Amino acid sequence: MMRGSAFSNLSTGEILLPVRPLYIALTLVAALLLNLTPLIGWVLVLRPDFVALTLLYWGIHQPRKVGFLPAFLLGLAVDVADGSLFGQHALAYSVMMFSAIALHRRVAMFGLRHQMLHVLAILLLMQVIVLVVRAAAGGEYPGWWYFFPSVIGALLWPVTRFLFTIPLRSRRDRDEV
Repeated sequence: MMRGSAFSNLSTGEILLPVRPLYIALTLVAALLLNLTPLIGWVLVLRPDFVALTLLYWGIHQPRKVGFLPAFLLGLAVDVADGSLFGQHALAYSVMMFSAIALHRRVAMFGLRHQMLHVLAILLLMQVIVLVVRAAAGGEYPGWWYFFPSVIGALLWPVTRFLFTIPLRSRRDRDEV
């Protein structure tokens, strides 16, 4: 069970080391930089929202350390970087973070496949919010391909989970083996 700043991976039973706030901040900055990489064509269409995926991970696994403020501020940064309607990503990330925090115990109990389904639903909700705000401002429907990044993000959930927990795994002492 989650206690203090250490957390366990409930689906595998592995107990992880405490998460440092600097590590969380570095992963969020890295995700923002990945979102800012200039891409064109189908690669841009298939690129998941790395900021959303990272916020979702920390919202599920560390809800007491990452809350609404980082989600809102990163949403504003994404809006400025994309040149999109100011506040649409901030709203979407805040609602996504609320969903992650509200469901964090439930999602952590499930196996990887069921976690991916929860992540897909939350990422789709985030994209629908961005789409509704864009439509309310007079934007057009971009097409069904608009939802590909949510599917790719859900497929990347196991990789994200694995990569973010590498520094949190305890080092085994060679004398104990």
